[in-house]
Amino acid sequence: MFKVFKTRFEQGYRTMKYPKEPVVLPPSYRGLPVLHSDCDAEVVNKCAAACPQDCINSKNGSIDLGRCLFCGICERVSDGKFVTFSQNFELGSAQREKLITSTGSLPDLAAHSKKHFKKLFGRSLQLRQVCAGGCNNCEADINVLATPAYDLSRFGISYVASPRHADGIHVTGPVTRNMKSALLAAFEAVPAPRVVIASGACAISGGPFFGSSEVSAGLDSIIPVDLYIPGCPPHPLTTLHALLRFFK
Repeated sequence: MFKVFKTRFEQGYRTMKYPKEPVVLPPSYRGLPVLHSDCDAEVVNKCAAACPQDCINSKNGSIDLGRCLFCGICERVSDGKFVTFSQNFELGSAQREKLITSTGSLPDLAAHSKKHFKKLFGRSLQLRQVCAGGCNNCEADINVLATPAYDLSRFGISYVASPRHADGIHVTGPVTRNMKSALLAAFEAVPAPRVVIASGACAISGGPFFGSSEVSAGLDSIIPVDLYIPGCPPHPLTTLHALLRFFK
């Protein structure tokens, strides 16, 4: 017991003060892309041709964040003339089409929260995480939210073992053909009203596997989605921000 107290005293308070205080991420982090509309069309075409996810529309210079892996190839190809990645981790959206941006900005989630979900769930939210065939990166970064650094439970949000005890499901992975029935079973087991969160490029659009007959075209092609959290994987702060703004 004394060793526990000693260790706690030596380590001090480890939980970050976000969202009361801003968090500065490392320079290598790639967040919300900043698009430069004055970029030469030839450069935009080169970026679109080099994009492994085919998420750049060369006609209007937009980027589909729901398909983007944030690999940074477009920034390197254009030498920052077409796109530069900021350190803004606030990427969540309540609408799939809003993830296709040509301005480098996304709508605020707070208004949607007040209109739809705040009255339903109040200060408590229980989620069941469903991995629908992912690589486990998204799941690993969701698990980070339970560590002392983030302490998600202090906001009244937690992950539960059974969908019958949940207010909604938090889905990761491209929804493979073999996982589709299990996903639907988990969704149907959640009592109504329920929410659905698509987390990561795989769940939103199929990710690197889009176009394959073995995965879905996106979670919203199977069940209605209330919240989209882009990334590959989404940074824990991206997920935390989306959950807080959308539900709180």
